[in-house]
Amino acid sequence: MTNNLLSSSSIIESKQQLIDYIASGSKPREKWTIGTEHEKFGFCMDSLRPVPYEGSRSIRAILEAMQAYGWDPILEGQTIIGLKKDGQSVTLEPGGQLELSGAMRKSLHETCAEVGSHLELALKVSEKLGIGFLGMGFNPNTARADVPIMPKGRYVIMRNYMPKKGNLGLDMMLRTSTIQVNLDYSDEADMVKKFRVSLALQPIATALFAASPFTEGKPNGYLSYRSHIWTDTDADRCGVLPFVFEEGMGFEAYVDHVLDVPMYFVYRDGKYIDVSGQSFRDFMKGELPGLPGEIPTIQDWEDHMSTLFPEVRLKKFLEMRGADGGTGRRICALPALWTGIFYDQTSLDAAYDMIKTWSHEDHQYLRDEVPRLALNTPFKTGKVLDIARQMIELSADGLRRRAIVNKTGDDETLFLETLRETVESGKTTAEIMLEKYHTPESEGGWGGDISRIFKDYSF
Repeated sequence: MTNNLLSSSSIIESKQQLIDYIASGSKPREKWTIGTEHEKFGFCMDSLRPVPYEGSRSIRAILEAMQAYGWDPILEGQTIIGLKKDGQSVTLEPGGQLELSGAMRKSLHETCAEVGSHLELALKVSEKLGIGFLGMGFNPNTARADVPIMPKGRYVIMRNYMPKKGNLGLDMMLRTSTIQVNLDYSDEADMVKKFRVSLALQPIATALFAASPFTEGKPNGYLSYRSHIWTDTDADRCGVLPFVFEEGMGFEAYVDHVLDVPMYFVYRDGKYIDVSGQSFRDFMKGELPGLPGEIPTIQDWEDHMSTLFPEVRLKKFLEMRGADGGTGRRICALPALWTGIFYDQTSLDAAYDMIKTWSHEDHQYLRDEVPRLALNTPFKTGKVLDIARQMIELSADGLRRRAIVNKTGDDETLFLETLRETVESGKTTAEIMLEKYHTPESEGGWGGDISRIFKDYSF
């Protein structure tokens, strides 16, 4: 079956179709785009607690209010679980984190304008309800048991399965928030190089965006606790993916990896069927215990691919997944960082030269240590801070060569400024938060009062 015959309803008859599915994401350079996603914590302005799904002041009320501005509802049964408009979607994470999945845009100027437009509307409707939004990587003041659960069927299955695979999976679902960017590749070789570069450098991005140092009102010992959580969530579907750096890496190697990850669910007739722990390979043979005799479709494959959570995820594009959530300028900085490297061949080649001799032990070391120490993590003859500086400069060089300017003549490097400030100071957002937390109120700090974070880091 050729690529252009694949549709969501196509029955999967061979592994080659799954390879073709990913390969069909290949695009010529002139068609490359940028898709920015970000999550944020909603909170009730008076109590500083998470926002429930139902009620006069609720997530549902926000979604219903946004429909007046041209957004169409996404329903599960009769329940509104998101919105869509012009290639964008607003969706709910399990603990009520509100996510914008942006449309695929040609430039950073466009994707950042989209982020700004969304935030303007989200704040406009939520402030009338007494709701604010917080930008950071982990809920700073709420116990897991006190987080309201969103009414999405797939999340019920995940909540039941997660504790069987790790100790922190429910925290990942309910109390984390991230910024992501989706970027294109031209062919298999380009995908492999970009996958290797981004997987190796993902801990550096984690360090630059570290913003989750608090748990239930107290310092937790990490600068990116969100990142640490993924190390104890589910080893089957998370981690550094050593095979990506091995000879033979390509579309088929990734398909084999996905096939070996246990399933969560199958979606049929508007309902999620729990097949957690079962095999997609058995599904392809019609031998899935939870759905005997049934053969999967491409939609089932798409659903299964979406349940893998490595630091970089391959679909018909590559997703960068290593950053903590943050406020306005940080949201735009994440796509800028990766676009400058991915979409300029000189910068991509230079980044590859920088990481090509790193060993699996190097990758694992960075993955384990960066959540704790961020830019201060010792590495090779220096620190992660040194690599972060190089990474930002490679990105800036690439963005300058792209030479895409806005109406006032500024190129896309302007979106890197907040990261330049981070490396120049040597302090992550998390470290600045901790300084404020430990500084007495009499000296302009928070004096140990975590409620102050809702003023300083809300949108």
